[in-house]
Amino acid sequence: MSAIKGQPNKQNGSSNTRSLLVVGGVIVIGAVLLFGYLMWYVTPAENMEMVKIIAITSDGCIAETLDGYSVNIGKCQAQPGEYVDALVDNKLKERAAAMNPTS
Repeated sequence: MSAIKGQPNKQNGSSNTRSLLVVGGVIVIGAVLLFGYLMWYVTPAENMEMVKIIAITSDGCIAETLDGYSVNIGKCQAQPGEYVDALVDNKLKERAAAMNPTS
């Protein structure tokens, strides 16, 4: 109903379409930003490194890289004290260095 008698209340269908486009655009932008964050900061950047096995646990072998970081390399067939080549996540080392700035 209109506030002035005799004038019909006209509603535009374009306002509903516009609001749906805005919401859809915000969702797409959020999805692109989330995808970028996951690809840049979360995905591992693994390199093959020589590591020294320091312990064998139920979760896998714990090894120490040559620059002093402890990493879990998964199941291995080595004994503590042996050196093996293993895939090591460099981003894990970067996060560890950020948490301990004295190293």
